[in-house]
Amino acid sequence: MSHPHPELGAPPKLPQGGLRVTPLGGLGEIGRNMTVFEYDGKLLIVDCGVLFPEEEQPGVDLILPDFTTIQDRIDDVVGIVLTHGHEDHIGGVPYLLRLRQDIPLIGSKLTLALIEAKLQEHRIRPYTLEVAEGHRERLGAFDCEFIAVNHSIPDALAVAIRTPAGMVVHTGDFKMDQLPLDNRLTDLHAFARLSEEGIDLLLTDSTNAEVPGFTPHERDISNVLRNVFANAQKRIIVASFASHVHRIQQILDAAHEYGRRVAFVGRSMVRNMGIARDLGYLRVPAGLVVDVKTLDDLPDDEVVLVCTGSQGEPMAALSRMANRDHQIRIVPGDTVILASSLIPGNENAVYRVINGLTRWGANVVHKGNAKVHVSGHASAGELLYFYNICKPRNLMPVHGEWRHLRANAELGAMTGIPKDHIVIAEDGVVVDLVDGRARITGKVQAGYVYVDGLSVGDVTESSLKDRRILGEEGIISVFVVVDSSTGKITGGPHVHARGSGIEDPVFDAVIPKIEQALNKSAQDGVVEPHQLQQLIRRTVGKWVSDTYRRRPMILPVVVEV
Repeated sequence: MSHPHPELGAPPKLPQGGLRVTPLGGLGEIGRNMTVFEYDGKLLIVDCGVLFPEEEQPGVDLILPDFTTIQDRIDDVVGIVLTHGHEDHIGGVPYLLRLRQDIPLIGSKLTLALIEAKLQEHRIRPYTLEVAEGHRERLGAFDCEFIAVNHSIPDALAVAIRTPAGMVVHTGDFKMDQLPLDNRLTDLHAFARLSEEGIDLLLTDSTNAEVPGFTPHERDISNVLRNVFANAQKRIIVASFASHVHRIQQILDAAHEYGRRVAFVGRSMVRNMGIARDLGYLRVPAGLVVDVKTLDDLPDDEVVLVCTGSQGEPMAALSRMANRDHQIRIVPGDTVILASSLIPGNENAVYRVINGLTRWGANVVHKGNAKVHVSGHASAGELLYFYNICKPRNLMPVHGEWRHLRANAELGAMTGIPKDHIVIAEDGVVVDLVDGRARITGKVQAGYVYVDGLSVGDVTESSLKDRRILGEEGIISVFVVVDSSTGKITGGPHVHARGSGIEDPVFDAVIPKIEQALNKSAQDGVVEPHQLQQLIRRTVGKWVSDTYRRRPMILPVVVEV
């Protein structure tokens, strides 16, 4: 199995007749999925998603793929194929379309409806092409065939991309639920047909490659939900992804069975469920869904609230309820259902929310104590089955952290794929398919691009480090006035602290040290303000470290007169 090395340089020119595959997100992480295919000077993009920030990225709203490598070639892009409507696959599209608004978006009916609603908020009117399983569309040199796969959202598609260099199959996110709620099976017959034609490179979802056996059926949750509904004494509050239509359908069915009314809470939840209902993907009995404003008129045991926040997102409805920062107040006897899995990295945030809800008296039902979630991704047993059907000549695991990618590669090897035909890459690592072989040939820029409010890309790793220091250690400011010609102190030093846990009067002990350092520098002829600021920073930093074992941000201000 080949794998990337730190010493990889820029890739060479793509050989004539070769196909280049460049993942810009989704490899080595869960989220930010984006893959660029290049043939004969033209580019096809599959998915463009976002990654949600973790605790060590304070203030960041979203993390995008880095578009630098395609920015100067944006006119060469023939289309963006969207495999399904989850944020980690479509959330970055508005930012990519800022580079060129008329790039065609290709996807299923529900996927396009979700992205169009999102683009409306960005005031972008996209050019879209609706496809369904069995359709074939030619996009420049790329002949794309779409295959039905089931996932935790309706209308998910895999795509087979035929080029003169060979056929590449990208599964998107998928599993092989044999009893799906919408009766839409992963089309194994289509994959077998593609296998007979010859799959030269298979890009496969790796999320559950470490999980043995088969992923349980989505409908297995129904009895658990009914049991929770049957025993709930007061309100039921369900937190789920705003795009998990199948899960919401089961909540609606249980609410209808037990005589409860349902209200959606949160803009994305209201918007997405409205779209799903209008397109017929969500079956809603008449009178079941009501406006949240009417809930005060109903008894608590007739109420179900469906909201976002299952991953502990700070601004989501459930987190705000746990913090007593929401119009809906948790009271003893309420039942809260977290109907989702834990995305790696979100564990602490989720358990913080669970503890907060429990503190106010809620009975919290989550994956750790009840079977209220099943995954939308194929487990190891399904992947083995899938490889034996597809029999790819080359394999490239995608969509997962390093441990998932490696586990998926090992599964492929077990089914007979030669190890030297299995490529384990990461974001930015370029893979070329030439003469039937997939090989790593170089690396391009593929770092994190942070969205902070209206700012895109302005926040750097350095500024995030500053934010972490400010949040953990606080700030100490030092204000000094010096003579511009002699460098001697004419005012101050004045020292103040915020968030450091050190009271201002304590700094009387460090002021003589600052004065001594500045006087010595004046004698040495050092008068340049930047040099004086660095001197103050070192002096105060050493004193704080020696005295308190802390490393706050030190902000020196030197004013010349």
